[in-house]
Amino acid sequence: MKVQEAMTRDVQMVAPTASLRHAAEIMARGDIGWLLVSENDRLIGAITDRDIAVRAVAAGKDPAATVRDVMTAEVKYCFEDEDIEAVARTMGEVQVRRLPVLNREKRLVGILSLADAALASHAAAVGDALSAIVAPGGEHSQTLH
Repeated sequence: MKVQEAMTRDVQMVAPTASLRHAAEIMARGDIGWLLVSENDRLIGAITDRDIAVRAVAAGKDPAATVRDVMTAEVKYCFEDEDIEAVARTMGEVQVRRLPVLNREKRLVGILSLADAALASHAAAVGDALSAIVAPGGEHSQTLH
């Protein structure tokens, strides 16, 4: 099964110049904890509710600070025509629970979460990915920078 058959197409995005308060409001309205950051129709980063809590609030940043101040600029992604099992393995290797989905023109077309992959009946691949994701360590850190 291909990613495009299981991905979520409704993607919430925020501009890097938006305030942290605005990003948090979008997250609260949508009951989501992750937003993609776009500029000039291109994916340039992501911000999580944890980024806001740890990189902003804990660091004493004002709610008017910008998304760019605390977002993660390097975002892993997958392509819509890739095999879900292969992408799930990649998610485990890089220890992420969701990936933006791009078409081959590198335009954002959706998001693939582990839940999406599980609902698409790839339980073994998802189980392996989740085991790798929850393992201690990994390159992604919430430390202040």
